Amino acid sequence: MPDFRLPDLGEGLTEGEIVAWLVSVGDHVVVDQPVVEVETAKAVVEVPCPFEGVVSARFGEPGEKLAVGSVLLSVGAPSTSSPAQSEEPVPSEEPESSEYSGNVLIGYGTSDSPRRRRRTPRAAAIPAARTAPGEEPGPAVATPTTPAAPAVISPIVRQLARENGLPLHRVEATGPNGVIRRVDVERALAARASSSGTSGSTGSTGRRIPLKGLRGAVARKLATSRREIPEATVWVDVDATDFLAARAALPSVSLLALLSRFTVLGLKKFPELNSRVEGDEVVVLDEVNLGFAAQTDRGLVVPVVHDAHTLTTAELATAITGHATAAREGRLGPAAMTGGTFTVNNYGVFGVDGSAAIINHPEAAILGIGRIIDRPWAVNGELAVRKVTQLTLAFDHRVCDGGTAGGFLRFVADCVESPITALADL
Repeated sequence: MPDFRLPDLGEGLTEGEIVAWLVSVGDHVVVDQPVVEVETAKAVVEVPCPFEGVVSARFGEPGEKLAVGSVLLSVGAPSTSSPAQSEEPVPSEEPESSEYSGNVLIGYGTSDSPRRRRRTPRAAAIPAARTAPGEEPGPAVATPTTPAAPAVISPIVRQLARENGLPLHRVEATGPNGVIRRVDVERALAARASSSGTSGSTGSTGRRIPLKGLRGAVARKLATSRREIPEATVWVDVDATDFLAARAALPSVSLLALLSRFTVLGLKKFPELNSRVEGDEVVVLDEVNLGFAAQTDRGLVVPVVHDAHTLTTAELATAITGHATAAREGRLGPAAMTGGTFTVNNYGVFGVDGSAAIINHPEAAILGIGRIIDRPWAVNGELAVRKVTQLTLAFDHRVCDGGTAGGFLRFVADCVESPITALADL
């Protein structure tokens, strides 16, 4: 029977964590049918199987990490062997005649070439216990078998267990037909906390959130940015009254899309900010791959619109909307969240005026916009109430000085204050 192995999910990723199985042992799968959800440091992706047949074995449980190349499942014809012969599934040496495709994900392809057999310990490989002369041999030690996959219906229950690092096979199920319920997970967490509190540990108790997957990747990138980039921050208050009017006149273009358009124009005039530091050199990049911060149920992600400098305002707005929707729905692949050269952030949606944002390493700068509120503002020497916001730029002081950063920020601010003029000049 053919073995389907965890494919290379792209961008140098070497492992993935099983989030949920989409098929069970005994299910019939067709070519390129999604069989498992896997979380990487970039995204949660559905992994399709390149074979057609019946699932004879699954390897790994939700919450377990597997290296790229590890066997995920075996697919073949329905087994006709006896129960004793099929207790322990073993990955096969080479595919049989099942149907398969050659295009699964980056770096993975099926072929007719044989693969080396993955050796699995068997009961026969366990040496017999030594006995003294005249002593009766003890009972044979039974070979441990792989426990059945825990029955979990609710994704909330699975997420609660995963966030607290609780293996589901250790949870006692009280639901019908052995289904693990939320109360079962909460009871297991309470028991673990109680056990930790009475074991002599002086550490504080509370909910533990593992820094892994997307959360771990973000944490590592932010720590690297703070450790390696000598950043500086400049900001300016801006009259955004006409900015809002332009948004109303262009219903298909969001405020973030308009700001992104002005950012791309600013990077053409001040290309030093569209760069990165590599060793002892500053590499000024020709292409603008614009990232933007998007809040999702899985946390903050930064989708990237590649070659943003080649897009019109409408095309850029469509790309941002599409990427944001895909990110919220968990459909954004790793390639769409890598390769950014500059990032914009609308933290005004959280009701704050400004933020000294952390640069998205290895980029050189990040531009943010705060909330837009009514403020007193001088217009032609007269005091008036205007819609005012704050623009903030954090930049890597190694790639440019304050004059360049200030010039870029002032250019974008002028575009926000006179958006129609800026767009008319395109």
